Amino acid sequence: MRVLLDTNVIVDVLQRREPWFSDGKKIFYAIANKQIIGCITAKEAADIHYFSRKQFTGQKNVDAKARQVMTKLYALFELIDTLAIDCQNAIAIENNDYEDAIMIESATRAGLDCIITRNPDHFKTAAISVYSPAEFVAGLSETEE
Repeated sequence: MRVLLDTNVIVDVLQRREPWFSDGKKIFYAIANKQIIGCITAKEAADIHYFSRKQFTGQKNVDAKARQVMTKLYALFELIDTLAIDCQNAIAIENNDYEDAIMIESATRAGLDCIITRNPDHFKTAAISVYSPAEFVAGLSETEE
């Protein structure tokens, strides 16, 4: 199963944000253990890098630390291209969040199985399944039994 993780899920884990960290960490473990294939879009990568730099503001070697985070993510996650057609098709989606519409289009074009996000309401127009991290983790637990 190939899953797209929304930026908020990735940042929750990287920054250990509660109360979402625990479910996100379980998803990361499932990816690391090859139970599922985790994906991020190229567009998300830029956002995640921005949040990583922001997290290290005031520390030495901010750029090096952010690059290190991205290098680890690239080793763990499959990177899905965001194409011009994704951006163009996203305009036609009746979705209040254009960035999320682009993610929907990228995930659909890439043939992913689902999107995992803390904002499932933003993805109601998706042609693929959408889960909150808690819902997805609950499903993972059921498949392990």
